[in-house]
Amino acid sequence: MRQGRPGKRYTLPPGPRTPALVQTLQTLAGRKDGFPRMRERYGPTFSVWTLPGPQRIVMFSDPDDIKEIFAGDPVVLSGARGNEVLRAAMGDRSVMLQDGEAHRQIRRYLMPAFSPGAVQGYRPMVQGIAEEEVAGWRSGQEVPTLDRMAAVTLEVMMQVVFGLTDGPRLDRLRPRLLRLTDVDPVVALGWLYPRLRLLPPWRGHAANLRAVDTLIHEEITERRQSPRSSPDLLSRLLEVAPEDGSSGSLPPAEIRDQLVTLLLAGYETSASALSWTLHELARDPAAQAAARRAADDGDEAYLEACLKEGMRLHPIIDYVARTLTEDQVVAGWSLPAGVTVAPAIMLTHLDEELFGDAGRFRPERFLEGSAPPRGWIPFGGGVRRCVGAAFALMEGVVMLREVLSRFELVAAEPSPTRLRNITNVPGDGAPVRLVGRAGAPHGR
Repeated sequence: MRQGRPGKRYTLPPGPRTPALVQTLQTLAGRKDGFPRMRERYGPTFSVWTLPGPQRIVMFSDPDDIKEIFAGDPVVLSGARGNEVLRAAMGDRSVMLQDGEAHRQIRRYLMPAFSPGAVQGYRPMVQGIAEEEVAGWRSGQEVPTLDRMAAVTLEVMMQVVFGLTDGPRLDRLRPRLLRLTDVDPVVALGWLYPRLRLLPPWRGHAANLRAVDTLIHEEITERRQSPRSSPDLLSRLLEVAPEDGSSGSLPPAEIRDQLVTLLLAGYETSASALSWTLHELARDPAAQAAARRAADDGDEAYLEACLKEGMRLHPIIDYVARTLTEDQVVAGWSLPAGVTVAPAIMLTHLDEELFGDAGRFRPERFLEGSAPPRGWIPFGGGVRRCVGAAFALMEGVVMLREVLSRFELVAAEPSPTRLRNITNVPGDGAPVRLVGRAGAPHGR
């Protein structure tokens, strides 16, 4: 792939000189160790050369540089092109695959579903799901927190997105959505090549995606025929009128794409963040004791700090991508069109200059002002900052409070990190052993 204009002088940051295939595999499988080594060798800004393409990705880890990228022209720094690997699952009209005015229009009709009032309105529903889940736990049991948190957050998103609580369609949709995200990163990259969809394992995933689409379109059709007043996202989208002022409503394909985007973006990331946080608390008796006191006292600020620290120490996504649609000077580097600039969330979160003792789980840093806001960017930034950020924090706090008010948690070994699809998850499921708290329900 040609990048930039012939004869023009560019200043690409340094980086490894190994073949693109090698760098691609290192980026997929070894970046937790590899990216810090590259930063140590090449500095806070470095380049990697990856497939498909191949394409040049420039990693930025200085917060001032990242701020510049997030504040840049969202058409020149295209988030849609940077998210191309998500197109097969999320669809052509997904908010994550749009730039410019189209992106702004979609965010305008999605944002009311995640306004402060809407988020608080969802809270009783989240509380009920959390209580139902934890009521089935028993002292002495070992709980694979990733699996259990995935079950909780998927149930939450089903109700937020569809308003569904039960029924045969929900029962059929749930396992198919779980399969949609449980994809090896190499398989995920393969979606960029349509011909691969005729071969296993892509063929099976394509069939699963078609089944998901069928179920969602059935739900859209049924709800159009029998409208209902409900705060769920589908009900809201069915009432959205086209931006051009014409009569009618959003086309089913566009509604489908936003529903799938919010489902996938909302449940797996939250499940991973919660499982990492619970596992870190299980391995740190002092932090857990403080968190249990917070749960008992209703101190949700401390519980939110625990969740934020879990997300800092274990970034769900290592970097976000913005692909240049024209030549651009970014943080002093003259870069050609076609290059992808990537705010490196992982490197920023683990920067010792920003977060002292960065490898340690210490929630207090988010309460005492020692955690710089510009260095904590799990939800991205700029016009593409996650629309559900406030909801995710509320959901996490409710779940932490429910677990910690009933149980003490024990985990002996740290969980390894595994890349699933494009997100980091605990490789062993982040198991914890439960010890019932005296006087708590089921704390026996």
